[in-house]
Amino acid sequence: MKLQNRLIVLVLVAIAAVAGVPTARAQGLLTTHRIASPLANEAVAGAVVACAEKGYFVTAVLVDTDGVRQAVLRGDRAGIHTVTAAEDKAYSAVSLKSDTSALEARFKTLPPSSVLVKTPHLILSAGGIVLKIGEEVIGAIGVSGAPGGEKDEACGHAGFDKIKDRLK
Repeated sequence: MKLQNRLIVLVLVAIAAVAGVPTARAQGLLTTHRIASPLANEAVAGAVVACAEKGYFVTAVLVDTDGVRQAVLRGDRAGIHTVTAAEDKAYSAVSLKSDTSALEARFKTLPPSSVLVKTPHLILSAGGIVLKIGEEVIGAIGVSGAPGGEKDEACGHAGFDKIKDRLK
């Protein structure tokens, strides 16, 4: 009889798994979203093109929610320093879950903590934007090379605008 009960339980668990009923595995795993590589490449290309149309030579970098680079495009005639600066802006935006222009404004009146000041690759200047689906952060784009962070940021938004309607 015990063997029969075990078989019934196993069958019920299998049916629940197939039917989509949450099981204990949901307690240990998180569902996250990542931008597919073709769209990530399209977003950074869109940002670089948007800046190039205004005569700015920039680099754009898209990072995932862990701050890992997914796509990078150094535009024609963009300085080598723009690669690192763009990645650091994207990293800063995603790690602090805020556009870097907002961080820059906040820290003009409220100095950042000593922990933030010592954090490697943290840049508190405009040009990094958080990418979201609803309220979920799915990555960030950093742009560097335009004459001013607000221009970098505008190009980052232009790149994200190229793909956001396909992020569902």
